[in-house]
Parts: sequence; structure tokens; C-alpha cells
Amino acid sequence: MDYRHELKYMVTAEDMALLEGRIRRLVPLDAHAGEAGMYQIRSLYFDDYHNSYYLENEIGTDPREKFRIRIYNGDSGRISLELKRKEHGMTQKLSCLLEEEQCRTLMEGRLLPVNGNDPPVLKKLNLLMRTRLLRPKVIVEYDRVPFADKLGNTRITLDRNMASSDEIGRFLEPKLRRRPIMAAGRHILEVKYDEFLPDYIYRNLQLSKLRQTAFSKYYLCRRYALKENL
Repeated sequence: MDYRHELKYMVTAEDMALLEGRIRRLVPLDAHAGEAGMYQIRSLYFDDYHNSYYLENEIGTDPREKFRIRIYNGDSGRISLELKRKEHGMTQKLSCLLEEEQCRTLMEGRLLPVNGNDPPVLKKLNLLMRTRLLRPKVIVEYDRVPFADKLGNTRITLDRNMASSDEIGRFLEPKLRRRPIMAAGRHILEVKYDEFLPDYIYRNLQLSKLRQTAFSKYYLCRRYALKENL
């Protein structure tokens, strides 16, 4: 998969409502949104003993990457392992499917058997769990309203109710205890595209007036957990 532009903005509830109203008239909902027009994302993120991925995000290391296991709407029937890499302001995401047994093994921080037929993403995670002691660290959960436009391969997502949980052993359960991360009335807007962002989208979103952020959801969720342990 090629690298893509990815812009992130922290917005108020009022701005989010205004932007959503504009986007709905311009860009169709993603087909995966279903009848509800949204879905829930739950991700389990990995880091090493020194919290290197967290610190690299904080200081803006380039390039940098992170691993996560992701499910949608609490459905353990489809589990994906993803490697997200950021370089020169561009992002790349590589992924593969996991069997539930593999996922539960990784949730426990245990190594999977070496298999030459594994996808490259899984091979790399397995290697780093051995050499850098990568282990699951935190669960990130939020609700997403996604829009997709073929022009520019543009994707706009509105993310609300972001929360974290340290109940890693319950990652695949329907419900788990979680803690809100964002201040009340604060949400995340993300805009992803290939070579160009269509002008009519840029104008209606008025991105130049919004507050852009470089921090990832993983960073925001782990920041509070780490501060509590200092």
C-alpha cells in the first residue's frame, strides 16, 4: 500500500456537528458504516519495555511506527493486525487477519510459533516481541462516522467518545471498563487522501482554521496511564 496524507484535528462538539452537516451533503458515507451510519473501533496497541513508540510520538521521531490489533463493533469474528508507519508526514498501513487463538496468545503477551508462511506484518511483530520485548499496553476505543470519496481516494472520519482501558484480557469481550480521554465536548476529525485533497472538500471543511494535532490516539490514551505511574 502506498503512503497517504493524514491530517488530524481536535474540534469542539459544535464544530463537529457543523462539519458533519457539510460533509453529508458532499461525500457519501462509507459502505461499512451500516444502517447506524457509524461503527465502534477497538484497538489493542503494543509497545516495548521503554515505551519507545509512545516517546517517539511525543518527540516527533521520523520515521516511526506502531502495531495494533483491531476489531469493529466488538465483533471477534474479524480480527486484524495492523502496522501503521509514518514518514515525512505521510502514513502507510499494512495489515493481515488473525485467528482468534492467535489474538488471545498475543493479548497475553506470549509469542506465537515461528511460521515461514505467516504474513510479513505478523512476522515482524513476532520478531520484535522477541528482540525488543513488545507487549500489549492499552486498549483504545471510540465511535467513528466515516465518509469516503473516490476523488483523491479521500476519507473523512469523525471520531467521538474516545476512551482507554487497561483490561487487556477482556479485549475481545463485548463490554469492558473504560475511561474517557478527551475533555468534555472535544472530538477528533481525520482527513486522509492520496495525491490531492479535492478543493470542494477543503473549502467546506475550512481546515486552515482548525487546530491540527500530531499526536496519535495511542499517545493520548497512554499519556494518562503513564502519568499515574510516575
